[in-house]
Amino acid sequence: MFAVLWLRARDDSGRRGEAATVAHVVDGDTIALVGGTRVRLVQIDAPEKADECYGERATALTRSLLPRGTLVRVETDPSLDQADVYGRRLAYVFAGEENVNVRLVRDGAASVWFFRGARGRYAAELMAAAREARAKRRGLWGACPLARLDPLDAVASGPG
Repeated sequence: MFAVLWLRARDDSGRRGEAATVAHVVDGDTIALVGGTRVRLVQIDAPEKADECYGERATALTRSLLPRGTLVRVETDPSLDQADVYGRRLAYVFAGEENVNVRLVRDGAASVWFFRGARGRYAAELMAAAREARAKRRGLWGACPLARLDPLDAVASGPG
């Protein structure tokens, strides 16, 4: 039986978050924590693993960044929704000092999605990472000719 240990944590910037342990990666933008909480990485969208171009590779990259047992910091954004319609917690996930949401966008495994136009605290960093990834044709931007960058809509990478 797994028990969840939620600790209040504080990073150098003064942002608060909760420490947790990764149980497994669900897909490119969703993880499960030990204890059962599912976290949807907020402000990003990865292609669906089963039917979109680059979906399987996006999931594999997320697994490589957040393998089972990884200690993470889960940081919500008070200016954004706290949960989605599926009951998943919406948050930024940090592995050490690295913002995994930004890393996935920078590597081209995900795009930016400002759901209902809401921009969180890392919006500028996410947009810069997306523009760089697209310009350098990283990840889905090089592999999926139909991919488009539209931060006001879910990623569209084309069929898998």
